[in-house]
This record gives sequence, structure tokens and C-alpha cells, in this order.
Amino acid sequence: MIWLWVGFILFVLLLLALDLGVFHRKAHVVSVREALGWSAVWIALGLTFSVFVYFAYENQWQGIGKAEDPVDNTINDGKKATVKYLTGYVIEKSLSVDNIFVIAMIFGFMAVPAIYQHRVLFWGILGALIMRGAMIGIGAQLIARYHWILYIFGGFLIVTAIKMLLIKENDNPTDNIVVRWTRKLFPITNRFHGQFFTVRAGTEKSHVAAVPGQEALPDAAVDAAKPGTLMLTPLAIALVLVETTDLIFAVDSIPAIFAITADPFLVFTSNVFAILGLRSLYFALAGLMDKFRYLKVSLAIILAMVGVKMLFAGPIKKALGPNFNFYLLIAVMLILVGGVLASVKAPPKEPHSPPPAPPPQP
Repeated sequence: MIWLWVGFILFVLLLLALDLGVFHRKAHVVSVREALGWSAVWIALGLTFSVFVYFAYENQWQGIGKAEDPVDNTINDGKKATVKYLTGYVIEKSLSVDNIFVIAMIFGFMAVPAIYQHRVLFWGILGALIMRGAMIGIGAQLIARYHWILYIFGGFLIVTAIKMLLIKENDNPTDNIVVRWTRKLFPITNRFHGQFFTVRAGTEKSHVAAVPGQEALPDAAVDAAKPGTLMLTPLAIALVLVETTDLIFAVDSIPAIFAITADPFLVFTSNVFAILGLRSLYFALAGLMDKFRYLKVSLAIILAMVGVKMLFAGPIKKALGPNFNFYLLIAVMLILVGGVLASVKAPPKEPHSPPPAPPPQP
């Protein structure tokens, strides 16, 4: 089985190398048309991989699929593995949309130039793949040894769904402990220095214009630093925020897929393909965030439904039969479509009117 893991990881690294080294070698503003095209490519890759999953598990290549799935105590043949992979992929893909909302807020708050947003997302997603791989490995081992952890995950997802509906997000994304620690450990420049995450005071990089074509303005923080001092740019802070955001969302989304399967290969591959398309999906949807006002409600309903499935897997399987994962997949897709249609049909939000001026004093 080790060769399946090695082959898949090498395939992903090849895709990432082509992405950054060939197709996006030069920094540029990603248009909506380009983003939609790449979104279609990543979704097609994710769906096509289900064909590989079917034959790999049906024929038990490299011994994959021989062990029982701790979630439902069954052997994953080609059909079962494919349904679980697709269900996990759709759930992870849908939950990543909420991540896009937060990333858009981060880029807006930090005023990250559009030309460098793809670079931040690329390295952010590379770090996310490493973090999620570690979390999935630990989670799969825990579930295999302690099945009751599924009930904790289920309750956690229901609580998360309630928080998603009721708690308003912090308007200041930089107000978190990770960013505060970063600012204490490293000096930060006052402005962007091209596509660089770090600069050294007194070097050519510390005098690079924020955006190509603009004049390289002075930076008081760099000028005041000792020559040779390593400094982080605001682009690095944006990267830290994106990584922190994905870590937080991974804590929510990874338990969701463990409601479907605890097979590490299915969990990891569905997560990877969902994350790989996150960058292009961001550029395709970033300008439409306000129009999908009910999508967050749909995501909360999905999390709650998956949590309930975790808590009552036995009775649900008995009532719906062995194909209950397929029914869950259909339900997730219907909820997502319902949220999108409700957002499109809803009247536009009225802009907040400013408070009335106080009456003149006599």
C-alpha cells in the first residue's frame, strides 16, 4: 500500500510544481474567466480520481481495502469506497467555501495586492496539505483504537454548526494569538515589498516597489532597522493568517469526513482534491461573496446533519440500509443547491443607512 501513497503524493507535488512553476510562474491578477477554467480542471481531476478509487479498492491494489473501515465495520469494495470518497470530497469542497469567505476578508483587511494573492494562497495551501495530513493520520489512529471518539466528533460538529449560525466573526482577522506572537518574534515592514515574504534591511529587496510599475516608496520600519536584519512583510502576515484560518477550518471539516470513513487513503485524497481547487475557487467567487448570503446556513445544516449521522450511525444505517452514505451524498448536494438558489432568489441587501445627525443645539 505504501506505493499508492508515494505515487499519490508525487502526483500532487507534480501538480503543484506545474501550477507555480509553469502556469503561474509570473505573478499576475487572476481573472474570473481564468479562475473558472482552473476550477473546472481541479473539479474534473477530483471527480476523475474516483475512477481510480473504484478499481484500486475493487481489485485491492497493494492490499488497499482489505482492512475493515472502523466507522461502519465493513470492507470497502470498489462501490463503497467510491461513494465514500465522493461524499467526503463534496463535503470537504462545500466546507472550503466558508474558508473562502474568511480569506476574502483577510485579503481585504490586509490590502493584499491582487497580483500576489495567488502566491499567498499557493504556499498557504501547501502548508494546509501538510497540516491536514498529520491531523488525518492522528485522527484515523484514534478512531481505530477508540471508536467512542466518533461520538465526540459528532457532538463537536453540531456545536460548530450552531456557532456558525449564531456567532458573528471577528471583524479584525489580525486580532489572534498567532499573529501577535509573530509580531513579537519578528520585525514587520510597514509596506509590501513586491512578492517577497521576507526582506533584509539594507538590501535591494528592501527597496522593491509594492506592485510592479509603481515607485519604490521609503519604508520607515526598514530604514530604522539595523542593516541585515531579517524582516517579515505584510504579505507574510497574510500567509500566517491564511494558514491559521485553514488550521481552524480543518478542526471542523476533518471530523466531518470521519463520519463517512476512517480509511486514511480515502480521507486524505478527498481532502487534498478539495483543497487543491480552493485557490481558483476563491478567485471565481471572491467578488460574489455577498450574493451567497444563505450558503453559510447550508454549510451549518450540513455540519449538523453529519454530526447527527455520527451520533446515530447505527439506527440510521438500519433505517436506510447499506446505501445510507449514498443518500447522505445526495442530501449534501441538495442542501448546497438549495442554499445557492435561496441566495440567488433573495432580494439584495439594503445598504446600511448612516445614523441620523443629532439635532442642532439651541
